Amino acid sequence: MDTQTLKRDVAPPHNLQHPKDPLESRSEDASSKQWTFSKKIFIPLIIFVLIYIIYLLSQQKTLNIYKAPPFYPDWMKKPASLLACGFPVKNDPIIKVNNHKSYMVGSYIEHRHNVKMIHTIAIVLRSENAKYHCLLCCNGTNKSVQATYEISSDHFGFEYGTADITCQVPVTCTKPTHVAITSRPVKEDGSSQDIYTLQPVKNQEMREKFPYEFAVCISVMFDYNNVLELVQAMEMFKILGVQKVAIYKTSCDSNVQKVLNYYVKQNFVELIPWDISLYISVSRGFNKAVSSGQLHYFGQIPALNDCVYRYMYQSRYVSLQDLDELILPMNVKNWTELLPELKKKYKDIGAFEFENNYFPLSIKDSSYKYSPNFWKNVPGVNILEHVVRLSNNGINKYKNFKTIVDPRSVLQATVHGLLKYTKGIVWVDSKIARMYHMRNISDEIFNKSSQIQDTHLRDYADSLIPAVSQVLQEALGIN
Repeated sequence: MDTQTLKRDVAPPHNLQHPKDPLESRSEDASSKQWTFSKKIFIPLIIFVLIYIIYLLSQQKTLNIYKAPPFYPDWMKKPASLLACGFPVKNDPIIKVNNHKSYMVGSYIEHRHNVKMIHTIAIVLRSENAKYHCLLCCNGTNKSVQATYEISSDHFGFEYGTADITCQVPVTCTKPTHVAITSRPVKEDGSSQDIYTLQPVKNQEMREKFPYEFAVCISVMFDYNNVLELVQAMEMFKILGVQKVAIYKTSCDSNVQKVLNYYVKQNFVELIPWDISLYISVSRGFNKAVSSGQLHYFGQIPALNDCVYRYMYQSRYVSLQDLDELILPMNVKNWTELLPELKKKYKDIGAFEFENNYFPLSIKDSSYKYSPNFWKNVPGVNILEHVVRLSNNGINKYKNFKTIVDPRSVLQATVHGLLKYTKGIVWVDSKIARMYHMRNISDEIFNKSSQIQDTHLRDYADSLIPAVSQVLQEALGIN
């Protein structure tokens, strides 16, 4: 083996390096330059993205101040995605009127006039000398017409009140599907510097046959945690013949929401999100001198009026009441039997008023038969434990009553009774039916009343107890 061969076969020492190939060197230089270029582009881009994410998070934190309370329906957490005539659409309350301190609640075709009108239930600042127009979406095109309004006389001295905003539908507008209330006219081509949110116009058809015989309007639910009474009320409504309960809800706890979801899934409850407290300082009471705020009791009156119009052509009768109130017949079992009896006794009547009877929560009869053990683990009032009512003396007999109405005869409703109507109103004899009202009673009322044993509510116990127990098990897993 020659010297040249030995030189080729011997491996070079580890500390020696082969000279680089010129092509390889140029390739590494190009890669280095490419990496340097990439750093100049991508690193600033990454920094920008991080800064933008931090900005969005900070904005979200700010917006959280105005987020709806927990357990609001999902629609309130999402932006409106529908459009009508080029404008966004929101299906439920509350919609602010641009340039005015006014808020749309619900819009409906008014069929009870010689000409077609759109009637919008609204909440307005009473001291504002506002002028309104209706922006109608008709057959895919815009129509702007002047509107008139009337503020309800029942505002209890609060700055904001309920208003009826109405506009006549032009004959060229054969089907007004959506409406916005505006502070000035809008051109037919929709050109405007303002962005309006439209609301669907309900009650398009005047029906004579209705999906429901009885509906109940509950206004309003806020900070609600009375689980047991809620379930008992729902099941009592069913026993009495109710097919639908509309609840204007601001807030409740998680267990109440589970119960509401249970009844919504059954198609028995309609939840209407009631977020007026995000816009106006609302009162938690009825007396402005005692309860601060700019709007009476969470906007109870506009909610009631909206409910009447919402169910005007969905239900033959609508009951306007609270969850701690039950209108019970004395001689028959349910409303299905009671209302024909009332119609026979009182002719051409559009509203029936029922005497309020207080059952103090401070007086209890916790008989085992009417208080199953596992109900004791459920927060709330057991209405079957309260069988003592207070007597109604003198004028108290006609206070705080509630009504069952033919909604097509109602023009304006209030907390107790009606303000404007087209048919007669009658006070129902308490021997025929009366209202059972479970609540904490003030000393003033308590001391002026005598106590009467009244167990009529327990006549429903055999049906009510198993029904309530089943709901508690299925909705909450309590047994």
